[in-house]
Amino acid sequence: MREKVATNRFALECHGLSKRFAGLEAVKNVTLQIAPGERRGIIGPNGAGKTTLFRLISGEFPVTSGTVRLFDQDVTRVPCHRRTHMGLGRTFQITNLFPTMTILDNLVVAAMGQRGMKFSMLRPLSTYRDLYQQAEQVLENVGMTERRGEIVKNLSHGEQRQIEISLALISNPKVLLLDEPTAGLSPAESTMMTEILKKLDSSMTILIIEHDMDVAFQVADRITVLHLGCLFAEGTPSEVRNNSRVQDIYFGAEERPC
Repeated sequence: MREKVATNRFALECHGLSKRFAGLEAVKNVTLQIAPGERRGIIGPNGAGKTTLFRLISGEFPVTSGTVRLFDQDVTRVPCHRRTHMGLGRTFQITNLFPTMTILDNLVVAAMGQRGMKFSMLRPLSTYRDLYQQAEQVLENVGMTERRGEIVKNLSHGEQRQIEISLALISNPKVLLLDEPTAGLSPAESTMMTEILKKLDSSMTILIIEHDMDVAFQVADRITVLHLGCLFAEGTPSEVRNNSRVQDIYFGAEERPC
C-alpha cells in the first residue's frame, strides 16, 4: 500500500463551488476535501463539469460562488500564476510544447518561466546548469531520461503526453491537477502512463480527471463522481465501481443528481 503523509490539514478544499455560464450551471455547489498525499480521481460522463471544476481550482475561471483553499489559504480570488507559486500545478488536454526544441530544452524553458527568468538569445541554454539538473531529475521521474535529446515534434502522441506531465512537475507542485493524461493514447501507452502516475512522489497530492475509469481506479485512493455539474457519488475505487447509480449514468439510465 502506498504510504500516506501524516498531517491533519487538507491540501485542497472546495466549498460550495459553482460556475454559471449565462443560463448553464456547469458546476453546482461542489464540496471537496482532499488530504495531503491523497490521489483523488474525478470521473463522470461527458458534460459532467470535470474540466470546468479543474479550471475553477486552478484559477483559469472565476467562481460564481463558493471558495477554494490551498493548504488552509483562501485562493478563490488568487490568479493562476500565483497559485502555481503556492504549489499548484496542472496539465492540459491539449499539447503545450515547443515542437522544434528538444525534450530537455522544453523543460529548461518551463523552469525559467516558473522562476520568473527571461530567455536571452545571447545566452546559450546550456549555461543554465542548475535548470538542466532540475529538468534531468524530472525526466528521470517520468522515465524519459534516455530520450532527453530528441526533438519534440518527432515524438509519438503518448510520449508528448509524458512531456506534458514533466512540464507540470518542473514547478515542484504540492498539488498536481491532471486533465485526462491518457486521452488519445493507445492501450500500451495508457498502461505506461498509468505506471508513471502510480510512481510519482507519494508526498504530492494528485487530482486526476480521467475518462477511462480503469485508469482512475488504478491510480486513485478515492473517487469523486460528477454528473450534470453535481457531486454525484464519492468513495473508494471499489465502492464507486460497485455503485449501481454510477453504473446507471454511464450506461444509459437517466438520473438527475440535483
